[in-house]
Amino acid sequence: MLSRLLLAAAFTSFLSYSASSQDRAPGSAEVQRIEGLVSKAAELVDAKGKAAFSEFRQRDGEWWKGNVYLFAYAPDGTVLLNPATPSREGKSYHGEKDKKGKLFHDALVETAKTKGSGWVDYWLPKPGATEPSQKWSYVKAVKADGIALVGAGFYPD
Repeated sequence: MLSRLLLAAAFTSFLSYSASSQDRAPGSAEVQRIEGLVSKAAELVDAKGKAAFSEFRQRDGEWWKGNVYLFAYAPDGTVLLNPATPSREGKSYHGEKDKKGKLFHDALVETAKTKGSGWVDYWLPKPGATEPSQKWSYVKAVKADGIALVGAGFYPD
């Protein structure tokens, strides 16, 4: 009986851990759209380098609709492209934590570096808001000189 209780407790603990440490955003059409958008952008960056960024800055175009826009980082974590908040460009945010203590900039760079591509969740205020909300970003490594990754994200709620 005790072994069954321990097994049940271990299984429940495993399920709780799995649910809180997802590697993929909750399934939706938005997830598929962002993965396709980032993959297409990565091909363009691999071909054109930073020259592709001017296309990514155009609001209400193919690359930036609503709250979904492309961003790019250098290998050292410097933000190279953030059309929604251009004042962040040219600065490194290595070590910056979200409201839950996650080093999310570091996680974005590390995901691209070690996995090639993947999803990272973190907590930031939505544009115009002050309270943080969960955000999921998909990043993909690129081969262009001086550029480590391109990515885009969304707020699922």
